[in-house]
Amino acid sequence: MKKGQKHGGNLRRASEISGLPQNELLDFSASINPLGFPPWLRPLISAQVSSLAHYPDPEAGELVTALATHYRINPGQVIVGNGASELLYLLPQVLKHKRLLVPVPSYGDYVAMAETAGLAVDTMPLQAEDGFQLAIEQLEIQLKDDHLVIIGHPNNPTGKACDVEALRQLILNHPRNHFIVDESFIDFADPEHSLRWQRPANLIIVQSMTKSWAIPGLRLGYVLADQKVVAAMCKLRPDWSVNTIAQAVGVRALQDCDFLKQTRNYVDQQRLDLFSRLKAISGLHPYAGDANFLLVRIDHPTIDAATLTDKLLKKGIIIRNCDNFSGLDKRYFRVAVRTTKEQQRLCDELNACLNTISPKKTPPKTPAIMFQGTGSNAGKSVLTAALCRILYQDGVSVAPFKAQNMSLNSGVTFQGGEMGRAQVLQAQACRLDADVRMNPVLLKPSSATGSQVIVCGKVLETMHFRDYAERRGKIFSQVQQCYDSLASQHQVIVLEGAGSPAEINLKARDIVNMNMARYANAKVMLVGDIDRGGVFASFVGTMELLNEWERQLVSGFVINRFRGDKTLLGDALDLTTIHTGKPFFGVVPYLQNLGLPEEDSVDFKDGLLDSATKGDNCLDIALIDLPHISNFTDLDALRIETDVHIRRVCRVDDLGQPDAIILPGTKNVISDLDYLLTSGLADAVRQLAKTGTEIVGICGGYQLLGKKIADPHAIESSGKTCRGMGLLAMETTLQPDKIMTRCQATHLPSDNSLYGYEIHHGTSGGNNLKPLIKRADGAIIGGCMEGQEHIWGTYLHGVFDADHFRRWFLNRLRQRKGWQAIATVQSSYDLEPALDRLADHVRSALDMDKIYQVLGL
Repeated sequence: MKKGQKHGGNLRRASEISGLPQNELLDFSASINPLGFPPWLRPLISAQVSSLAHYPDPEAGELVTALATHYRINPGQVIVGNGASELLYLLPQVLKHKRLLVPVPSYGDYVAMAETAGLAVDTMPLQAEDGFQLAIEQLEIQLKDDHLVIIGHPNNPTGKACDVEALRQLILNHPRNHFIVDESFIDFADPEHSLRWQRPANLIIVQSMTKSWAIPGLRLGYVLADQKVVAAMCKLRPDWSVNTIAQAVGVRALQDCDFLKQTRNYVDQQRLDLFSRLKAISGLHPYAGDANFLLVRIDHPTIDAATLTDKLLKKGIIIRNCDNFSGLDKRYFRVAVRTTKEQQRLCDELNACLNTISPKKTPPKTPAIMFQGTGSNAGKSVLTAALCRILYQDGVSVAPFKAQNMSLNSGVTFQGGEMGRAQVLQAQACRLDADVRMNPVLLKPSSATGSQVIVCGKVLETMHFRDYAERRGKIFSQVQQCYDSLASQHQVIVLEGAGSPAEINLKARDIVNMNMARYANAKVMLVGDIDRGGVFASFVGTMELLNEWERQLVSGFVINRFRGDKTLLGDALDLTTIHTGKPFFGVVPYLQNLGLPEEDSVDFKDGLLDSATKGDNCLDIALIDLPHISNFTDLDALRIETDVHIRRVCRVDDLGQPDAIILPGTKNVISDLDYLLTSGLADAVRQLAKTGTEIVGICGGYQLLGKKIADPHAIESSGKTCRGMGLLAMETTLQPDKIMTRCQATHLPSDNSLYGYEIHHGTSGGNNLKPLIKRADGAIIGGCMEGQEHIWGTYLHGVFDADHFRRWFLNRLRQRKGWQAIATVQSSYDLEPALDRLADHVRSALDMDKIYQVLGL
């Protein structure tokens, strides 16, 4: 090899020359697996750390045995080393030849190893007009009895594989010569073309595991050869040459055939893509190859490979200048196969350098940040709303986005589309109208294994989770369209994930966490709820279960719901950063009485949303906790009243003698009716109704109060008809088409204005039902029985949000108890002050300068 750059992949040197950080450099000079290392590598290394307290096995016995078993040979024919290069340099010392015959261009260390051992070097030029294909017959003509022959298969830098059968015959024809075949790149080509199988005695196979397993920093290689050759190499190889971790990785790699198949398929596809892109650039001539890189010739009057290398490096792209390879001149360079997006960038910049054609300006992605959690209910929704309001306050056009939400708490847009209630709140934090593009997919569980699937605001169908998983790919394309459309109208998008990104049983089909973050190019903030305990273990554990590309998306951590003195955290933050390499963006203190609707029923089921005890002079309102409860936030407005105590009731024994009972919405009215009947709650409620206790049903709860519920279209059952609780002379029929509308209405007895939305499948009616709530268009959406006005229901979600009606309702309960009515509204259910308070609270806890820096704003 002529003087010059010896190897590719020197990021430190490239960073010094370019002035760019290493993580901003796009490296096409090192021919490593473009998929990166396999997912099992990081946990395997972690599991081996304890063994570092002991010396590694000097013979690497387990790995040698695994290789021998894999290739069906004697273990004495295998030696492993600290990379293939270490073993290459041992071979000339062992084989005792006086001369080396090497086709050129080829890997520079072939000549270096020979010269180190004192061998004379004879070269055989490969011809550019033949595509640098090795001519076996020409090699045989030049072959002398004292020659040691070394061949790259596929060859570096040409990428060409040999004619295997012709080469095998040549080796058999010349038993006095030794042939070293370097198959370090064979895993990227057709493995059937390897000479490892039925290896002649005078053939030595050299294999690097660095390239195919993407572990150049770990160093691991092996040689397959005659036992005498291996025994002689073992005497020269230093003890403990292969470290413990490298040995463990080698053993595990031999068990993973699927990863290599996936690699070959991907490299084949990307190599063809790169070849066609390079061929289309005037002034370039790429050579077809069989490995994970391509050799390219420049045909330009003023630009050579060195000049092109310098130009590209200034743009943050590293290529391998090949002008120092014997057999090549200053016109040649090599580029590795990488992702489509990266190859497009390379070719755009090449065109700009060679033909002064400006790279196509792909519109940059809208800056995006994403809150993901170490688990469910970590506070992602609230932090998303908080950051939305902070950015809005700072004059940024911002919108929220959650690709897929699983929740029974939903809202309706002005256009009549259904979406998650949390995203409705987040839209309000941005001072935007709710838009189904902000939550393209809503899953509303209707059973333990199925959900109603709502896409772009409309019901698709009720599916088993398995069926939904199979269709998720097509649905994800709709999600991406919604995101692009929304993002094009705003300066920043604040995304929310779901559950945890480390759910290893779900990650492959994920459309809401890391796959969505990658599509949006979003900076991920991992949120942990310290109030639940184990937050630092959750951060570290989550990071350990992420694939490498997922880890790169994580910008840092946020601790949520912290109580007490922050100094008590001690050095836990620093230690977590040491474990993960990720910084903290803030510690958000616990905020009492948030005053905002919760995303789902987790806190509700845990009893955390029950009203705090407010003294003896409070109205006692019992909320029946249905198994499929939905839109439980209908009671949020009641919770803020100082004279109201709301409690959750699951059993008859807990019902007591409340002043009012509320049956909330339900996603499965048929199933929840059966629950009420079998649990005894239905009878208990009917008995209390006879004593004058106020009974209120909202949406599904309204349907439960009727005499009959029919499901002829099998929406929630097999098509059966059920007897209801019989408290209202009303019959309900579940219909395929879902009613979804925002509306204004009037409560007829009080003449108070109401506002809210309807989401329901059923239509209800009865001849003796007294109209109670009338929509602005005249439709009746609530009723009671004549003379029994204390038993009533409505389809209107948000019925208690109106301050004046809510006080009217509560005063009626007070007067029934003999208490004095309160003349004026005591509490205003206005989310705006709560959102501003939340924003102030979170702003003071987060490093907003760092967040703006991450967003590039």
